[in-house]
Amino acid sequence: MANSPLKVGVVGMGGIGRTHCRAYVADELAELVAVCDLIKERADEAAEEFSVPAFYSLKEMLAAFPELDIVDVTTSGLENGSWHYEPVMEALDAGKNVLTEKPISNNIIEAREMVDYATKKNVYLGCNLNHFFSEPADIARQYIADGKIGEQIYCINKVGFNGSVIVPSDIDKNSRWQLPYSHAKAFLTHPFSVMRHFCGDVTHIQAFMDKPGPRRQGGDLMLSIQSIHMKFQNGCVGYLLSQRGDAHFGLGGWWSFELAGTSGTFCIENCVEQITYWELDKEPVVHNTGVTDFGATFPIRIHAFLEDITNGVPKEHIRASGRDALATMEYIFAAIDSFESGGQIVRPHALPPIHGDCRIIK
Repeated sequence: MANSPLKVGVVGMGGIGRTHCRAYVADELAELVAVCDLIKERADEAAEEFSVPAFYSLKEMLAAFPELDIVDVTTSGLENGSWHYEPVMEALDAGKNVLTEKPISNNIIEAREMVDYATKKNVYLGCNLNHFFSEPADIARQYIADGKIGEQIYCINKVGFNGSVIVPSDIDKNSRWQLPYSHAKAFLTHPFSVMRHFCGDVTHIQAFMDKPGPRRQGGDLMLSIQSIHMKFQNGCVGYLLSQRGDAHFGLGGWWSFELAGTSGTFCIENCVEQITYWELDKEPVVHNTGVTDFGATFPIRIHAFLEDITNGVPKEHIRASGRDALATMEYIFAAIDSFESGGQIVRPHALPPIHGDCRIIK
C-alpha cells in the first residue's frame, strides 16, 4: 500500500517560505495543510495563494493540526538565522519532524541544543543545505563512487556574489546584515556543507577576513571577504574563498567547487549548470545540464527530506541533517576564532556522536 502524503505546515512566509510551499504543493509525497507568519498580512497572502488556512503563531497551528508530520521553519532574523531556534524547538517539543532553513542558527549554543533535542525527541531534523542537490553533484558523487577521483588531494570552493562596491553607500544600521560575521554565518553554511559532503569532516581551520575600503568608509560592519584554509580527516586539504559582491569571480562563475585526487579531477560551475572531469592524458569530459536557475535545487532538496522520512531512513543517515548543519556552524565559529586570534589554526568543536539504533544494526 502506498504511503499517505506527509502533512506539512510552513512557518515564515517570506520569499523562501513561499518557495518551500510551492515545492510541497508540487510533490506527491507531501500535502501542504497550513502556513504561519507573525505578520498577519504575509500569512494571509500565502494562505490565499496556496488555498490553506493561515496562522499567526506556531502554537495555534499545532493546536489546529495535531496530525502534522513536518513543520518547515523558514524564518529569518539577524544574520539570517536568529529566528530559527524558538519555532524549531517548539515543533520538536511537539514531536514533529522539522526542516529548517540555513543557517540552523546564528548562535552555536542554540544550534547544538536543537540537534541534541531532536535526538532526545527521536524525530527527524533536516536543514536546507541545498547546494549539493543538483545534477552536477549527482554526477560528481558517481565519479567518486566509481574510483575516478582516487585518493583526495585538494578541494577548492569559491562562492559568493558577483559585483563591486565602487563608492561608499548609505548603510542601514537596522539591517540584519549589520554585524561583523553576518556574511560568514549566513552564507558559509553552503560552501562548508558542500566541502564536507564530498570530503568528510574538517579537523583544522585557519581563516582571514576583511572588507574593502568602500565598506569601511561607509561604516559597514560586515566582514564581507573570507579566505579559509582547512584540513580534512582523510588528509585532503581545502580552500574556501567567499565575498559578498566586492569583486567579480573569474573561472567557474559565482559558484565553483573543484576536487582533485590521484585518479582525476572534477569541477562544478555555477552550482547547477556544468561539471567537467579531467583524467591524465585524456580530453576533459564536459556535462552541461542546461539548467541555469539555482532555484531548481529547492524542490530536489525538499523531496529528499520527504523521501527519507517516507522510507524510514535512520535519523542519523538522512541527507542534509541537523547534525550536518551543525557541522557547518562549528566550522564557521572555528574560522571566526582563527581570525580573531590573528590566523592561528583552530580545531573545530567535536560533533555529537552517532550511536545508531541497536534494533536495526546488524
